[in-house]
Amino acid sequence: MTQLDLRIVKTKEALHIALLTLLKNKPLEAISISEICRIAKVNRGTFYLHYTQIGDLFEEYFKEIVEDLANSYQEPYRHVIKLNPKELNPTTIRIFHHVEKYKEYYRIILSKNVPLTYYYLLLEEVKRLLRGNLDKDYKLEDSIDSNFQATYAANAILGLIIEWYNNDFEQEADYLNEQLVKILRLT
Repeated sequence: MTQLDLRIVKTKEALHIALLTLLKNKPLEAISISEICRIAKVNRGTFYLHYTQIGDLFEEYFKEIVEDLANSYQEPYRHVIKLNPKELNPTTIRIFHHVEKYKEYYRIILSKNVPLTYYYLLLEEVKRLLRGNLDKDYKLEDSIDSNFQATYAANAILGLIIEWYNNDFEQEADYLNEQLVKILRLT
């Protein structure tokens, strides 16, 4: 097993933060490598050592977020064979803790100043996660198209996250967990 060099970790973290900082005010396509390097306090050579273009940096950060999102989404499934909303324990839900952890990223992609592209990337990932469990746990009846059901459920989850964002993430993640369980138990 290779041990990750702490310098590389810190450099990539600085580049991720610089990218987030710039994304608050402009779309990805309008950001230059020079701007990222200036904010991250690294030279262009260091940037090119790790990435060939800004899109690679964004993709790496997005993959990190999606991986954590997937792990968070799967957490309730680790405790049961089949997930039953009537028996779901709110403390097993981790998706809102994930959002809290990456709050600055979500502030950007949910902002009205940012192109919807970022939102749709997230929506597709949530739909992909949901499709993996729909047939096993939530298929209400065969006449319901699982793609429509996944889209509906993904937009419901993202709707809760958007409302939380609109409240400036005022509530605790545990409160959102409880709200989600109460909503799921209505169905």
